[in-house]
Amino acid sequence: MDELTSRQRKQLRSLAHHLPPVCYVGKHGVTDSMIAAVDAALDDHELLKLKFVDCKERKKELLPEITQRTRSHLAGLIGHVAILYRRQQDPEKRTIKLDEAAPES
Repeated sequence: MDELTSRQRKQLRSLAHHLPPVCYVGKHGVTDSMIAAVDAALDDHELLKLKFVDCKERKKELLPEITQRTRSHLAGLIGHVAILYRRQQDPEKRTIKLDEAAPES
């Protein structure tokens, strides 16, 4: 999947609204174990909230590294909570159906 459209990001933010944060970025920042936890959670849920407990002032510079290492997309950043999405590779296990991009005219 390429980049998310604004419509898809809005759809994912709406789906994530009621979800609690699943993973946290603590005082050690981006660690291998934190990346492994996010990776596993994305495999299980496709969509998750990642809360910045510490490193709050560095969240915008840490997010590109997190999304790149987990092969995920940033659907939104609200306060100190990031919403990450990664499409499930197995079509039978997919729980989220994203709106397709409108055809170009």
